[in-house]
Amino acid sequence: MTDAQPDFIYTTYIKTTPEKVWTAITNPEFTRQYWGGYENVSDWKKGSDWKHADTKSGDVRITGKVLESNPPKRLVLSWADPADTADDSRVTFEIDTAGDMVRLNIIHGNFKPGSGMAGKVAMGWPLVLSSLKSMLETGKAIDVMGVKTALGQSCSGEAA
Repeated sequence: MTDAQPDFIYTTYIKTTPEKVWTAITNPEFTRQYWGGYENVSDWKKGSDWKHADTKSGDVRITGKVLESNPPKRLVLSWADPADTADDSRVTFEIDTAGDMVRLNIIHGNFKPGSGMAGKVAMGWPLVLSSLKSMLETGKAIDVMGVKTALGQSCSGEAA
């Protein structure tokens, strides 16, 4: 028996194009709008480093490598807290056309046994995806930090 965490799988449908979803995931100007002031930074080429950083303080909250990059269809990243890179996991973004919409699947898995990261991301992804969807469909993101504060969570998704 193992204490490995199961994968988290999130699916949302967004009235937009695959190219706009790709840009929203990979362009720092977009990510800071729906991710509560955090930006994803990389050249998004396979093997490159990437980071998820606070735009105000510059603090890097998540770091990793680009494992696969197939714009605008698929992006796979390693995902780790820079203070504990051994506790890494994997995030896969699958972007598919579904009629006049996009189906975005996010699979966050490959957690190490006893991983602390699994608990940190469990509540974060639904909020980030809701904000992404809102931004792409209406032009206005959700106040992610306001919601987290109301729920008593820190920026990393842990209880405050």
